[in-house]
Amino acid sequence: MAAEIISGTKIAEEIRAELKQKVDELRGKGITPALALVRVGEDPASVSYVSGKTKASEELGIYSDTTVLPEDASEEQLLKKVAELNNDPKFHGILVQLPLPKHIDADKVLNAIDPRKDVDGFHPVNVGKLLIGEPFFMPCTPHGVQELLVRSGNDPAGKHVVVCGRSNIVGKPVLAILIQKKKGANATVTMVHTGTKNMAEVVQLGDIVVAAMGSPKAITADMVKDGAVVIDVGVNRVPDATKKSGFRLVGDVDFDAISQKAKAITPVPGGVGPMTVTMLMVNTVTAAEMQSK
Repeated sequence: MAAEIISGTKIAEEIRAELKQKVDELRGKGITPALALVRVGEDPASVSYVSGKTKASEELGIYSDTTVLPEDASEEQLLKKVAELNNDPKFHGILVQLPLPKHIDADKVLNAIDPRKDVDGFHPVNVGKLLIGEPFFMPCTPHGVQELLVRSGNDPAGKHVVVCGRSNIVGKPVLAILIQKKKGANATVTMVHTGTKNMAEVVQLGDIVVAAMGSPKAITADMVKDGAVVIDVGVNRVPDATKKSGFRLVGDVDFDAISQKAKAITPVPGGVGPMTVTMLMVNTVTAAEMQSK
């Protein structure tokens, strides 16, 4: 039996329609949610991500402005720009696009963003609030994972969720979100990673498996139990001579094999990806609502 495909594209559209109403209401009160984007250098992936965020903002009626600093800009220059945006009441959200060039300390830059404008949810204050169950902003991809589960009718409450991967951007915050005693959470959460000895055995216990390993087909069909729900966060480029680009995108799970035994699964692309930008828009509107109070 083939798995139900959980479409991130479709769920993201639902959320954007709800968000558009909120933006219209705010604008009716004279408040235009505004997002400041900062990019350093011309990394093709970063250019593409930032333009995607700009496009999403425009469609929703959110004002966005992008500052592009040269590749050789100093850490001091970038920190000065962040300080300027922190003090500019016009902007409700600030996002510095990662990765940054090697000579800039990314942690130092992220920690310099005002936590009230940290729409990525990476500031230690926001990470701490998330962990104690009083989130200010939830990180975009993990929050997107939760929305995909809830809105596709796969509420994590009472389920055993196995999170594969312990990154600060996906793995750890997914665990922090789904373990809370809250609606849309309340799961039993186990985490596996490169240091887990019996990974396959642990993953097999999962009613829900969230794969964020950063490695193509790291999760194989024999590791997933029949009827599990699989959320694939991975985006990996693998060579493909049939494609004009010379590569195609695959996730962290063996989609073809697992979709024959899972209850539901997200595709790559078109699964978690569209949710990330959408949740960034949610955070920007939340920031505008909070700051206007």
